[in-house]
Amino acid sequence: MNAAMSRSSSISYITGSQLLSLRRRPNVAIIDVRDDERSYDGHIAGSLHYASGTFTDNIANLVQQARGKDTLVFHCALSQVRGPTCARRFSSYLDELKEDAGIKNIMILERGFNGWEASGRPVCHCTDVPCNGEIA
Repeated sequence: MNAAMSRSSSISYITGSQLLSLRRRPNVAIIDVRDDERSYDGHIAGSLHYASGTFTDNIANLVQQARGKDTLVFHCALSQVRGPTCARRFSSYLDELKEDAGIKNIMILERGFNGWEASGRPVCHCTDVPCNGEIA
C-alpha cells in the first residue's frame, strides 16, 4: 500500500464528546471549512477557519498554522461533503510534501457544527481571526 492510500485510509471520524475530551490537548487543531455561515452561526471556540471555497489555495498556510499539532479535526455544517473533502485534500497535500509536517491524525467531526451545536456544546460568536476562545 502506498503512502497516499495509507494516510487517506487513516482519516477517521470523531464524536463531539470525544472532541471535547481531545480538545484539551494542546496538539489538536479544529479546522472549520464552512464558508459564510461561520460568521452568523458561530463556531467552535479556538477553531481555525479555512473556507472550503478557497481551501486548496490556502492549504500551505494551514500546514504552517498547524505546526506543532499532531491531530487535525475537520468539520463543516454537517460533515458530509465539505469537511470530508477538505480532510482528504489536506491528507493528499501532506503526502506530496517532501518534509514531515508532524501531523499524525486527520479526523472529521461527526454531524459537523450543526450536530455540535444541537447537542448543547459551547459555541463562540467572536469575530477574532483566529479565534482564541477556549472550550470549557
